[in-house]
Amino acid sequence: MPTLLAKGAATLKLEHLRYQLAPTGGAVLHCIVLDCSASMLRGQRLSKAKGLLQAWVDHCYQRRESLTLIGFSGQGAYVLKAPGKAAAFNHAWISAITGGGATPIQAALALAERLLAKHKEPIALWLLSDVRFSQLPPRPSFAAQTTLIDFDQGARTLGRAQKLAQLWQADCIDVDELIR
Repeated sequence: MPTLLAKGAATLKLEHLRYQLAPTGGAVLHCIVLDCSASMLRGQRLSKAKGLLQAWVDHCYQRRESLTLIGFSGQGAYVLKAPGKAAAFNHAWISAITGGGATPIQAALALAERLLAKHKEPIALWLLSDVRFSQLPPRPSFAAQTTLIDFDQGARTLGRAQKLAQLWQADCIDVDELIR
């Protein structure tokens, strides 16, 4: 709540975040949708995403929270971690994540919706992407809360993450604000 109060009507930024210990075993299922397309290989975007993912999964494990991870790339959309409590020792499977090819975001969101249809707890959707896909998808109806982590960096940024965040009425955070 302190973070939301500091944020007010503004877009969520790093300086708004307020830390406080929360009870473990939260009732929220974190659904992380990871863009593994070819554009994420440029500028080590996918490497940054995997580092962020490692820290995130470790944090969820410490708090005994549930999560699922869906990847999408030229091979389509696929489950990298089935819904459930976060586990320890995740380095091997996270470092094995590869990328390349197209960006089938629609397939990833459809897979997430099918996978999470039976879950009763609120779902927090986290999209880690450079948002370099042709059409902006509609906001997923299964998500109680959505946040985009923007990996579009460099001289030729498109600003599509901000547009998608507006469409979804979601927060949008530049990845460099998270990994300083």
